[in-house]
Amino acid sequence: METRLTRVIKPTAPYDFELTAGQPNYSRDQEFKTEDYVDGSYMRLLDLGEKVALASVSSDGTADDPELTVTLNGDDLTDDDADRAAKQISWLLGCDQDLKPFYDSVSGDPVLAEVVEQFYGYHNTRTASVFEALVQAVMGQQIATAVARIVRNLLIQTYGVRGTVDGQEWYAFPRADALATAEVADLRQLKLSVRKSEYIRGIAQAALESPDGFEGMHDLPDEEVVKRMVALRGVGQWTAQWVLVRALARSDGFPIGDLALRRTVAGLYFDGAEITDDELLEFSHRWSPWRSYATAYLFAALRAGRVAGS
Repeated sequence: METRLTRVIKPTAPYDFELTAGQPNYSRDQEFKTEDYVDGSYMRLLDLGEKVALASVSSDGTADDPELTVTLNGDDLTDDDADRAAKQISWLLGCDQDLKPFYDSVSGDPVLAEVVEQFYGYHNTRTASVFEALVQAVMGQQIATAVARIVRNLLIQTYGVRGTVDGQEWYAFPRADALATAEVADLRQLKLSVRKSEYIRGIAQAALESPDGFEGMHDLPDEEVVKRMVALRGVGQWTAQWVLVRALARSDGFPIGDLALRRTVAGLYFDGAEITDDELLEFSHRWSPWRSYATAYLFAALRAGRVAGS
């Protein structure tokens, strides 16, 4: 039986819902959907284990007094399902992030302070799991963001969890068991290289062998997380740092080796002069212990065309 339940979320202020949820790159013309933002409503299919639920999120508050309403549609949803779904949405949309210490720390940095003013209330979004962050980061290694998005959508359409609501087919990120048994030849059809196909299968198999599917990483310090991540085939420092940022919500992750990040910092701080990864890493310490937040705002500036040549 189709069920419709609602929950209210109170994000930590300041929280700008449109800046956070209204990303500009959703694939609105596709026959299938993973997430979308239309007319002030963010929609996403949530994988709740034995069930799926389509969440529609809208804002009823302001940046300084935020309140979100989550409407859930699915079959035979219980109050417990709704509570878990609301908790997942809160996590995905970074509702618990306290931006004020970060804002205070960069008040003396005229460049980043201006970016903060432009994107006031923007919260860093997250993946639903460590596994998802790992696979997405591996897919995105050494390719353009637009290409990575195409590959990600193909992977989700082929192996993802499905749900149909009001005649529209929605997809959630694939579970580890679906990718662990995927053939490399089939993954290659999704525009993945042989090595990336092997890496993704290996990560999925390792997730199945882990008692908690990597989620125990939440309880480990950053250094131990990185150590365990880079022990996986295909995972280097760049990927491990993105796991810290996107999956574990650590405040000081910094994806060194990211070409777009290096060019963004060069454009905003060095008049476009080329800098090395070592120089970028040294420069980044001015933002510690909030480098994850600084990274999110620098990429927001890049997407908004604030960086020369973007």
